[in-house]
Amino acid sequence: MGDTSSEIAQDNSPVGTTAQAPQPARPRAFGWVPIRSLSARHRPRILAHLLALDVNDRYLRFGYAAADDQIRRYVERIAFERDEVFGVFNRRLDLIALAHLAYEPSVDAEPERPSTAEFGVSVAVRGRGRGYGARLFDHAVLRARNRGVDTIVIHALSENAAMLRIVGNAGATIERTGVDAEAHLRLPPENFASIMAGMVEQQLGELDYQFKQGARRRDTVLEIGARNGDSPPP
Repeated sequence: MGDTSSEIAQDNSPVGTTAQAPQPARPRAFGWVPIRSLSARHRPRILAHLLALDVNDRYLRFGYAAADDQIRRYVERIAFERDEVFGVFNRRLDLIALAHLAYEPSVDAEPERPSTAEFGVSVAVRGRGRGYGARLFDHAVLRARNRGVDTIVIHALSENAAMLRIVGNAGATIERTGVDAEAHLRLPPENFASIMAGMVEQQLGELDYQFKQGARRRDTVLEIGARNGDSPPP
């Protein structure tokens, strides 16, 4: 996205998505995906996920073909005390989808209360076609709404049909300028239902991660036992 994208990346704001092709909409009844909030201690996993993106995926995610050093600086500068980062883990605890919701402080009477947030997402190749990008966006909308944000901004390339389809389906206003596109989605105010939904999603995401972590540890013990010729525990 030209010079603007470079400035955005340097300011550590998220840009775009790596999902490359629109996917058919999935029924909500079968669309639940466990999403877990990440913290500063997850920087190595975040870095590994982004470094695994190929040149084209990096171009879609950041608006330019980010080099390894640029990605490292981006990850180092994520302000976890202000922003929200969350992801989807597979059963082996690989981070296969990642979203960054960067909050902008309000200029009104409540400077500590964000007024807008910028959204960016990336999905690993082996995680595509499962609606992870759309679910992460839905999750970001809910999180931002519950923090009092009234607008989510999405910067993307005009060629990024997947991202533009996701935000368009959500009702965002999209403006295209050459190779760049910018979408704005107005959010309703928080209410009891949105707060409860946010709490449930966060708790279920954490429970799912703990379950996978326990299963992974058991698999590791079994693998070590098999190599040592031991019988598996009952």
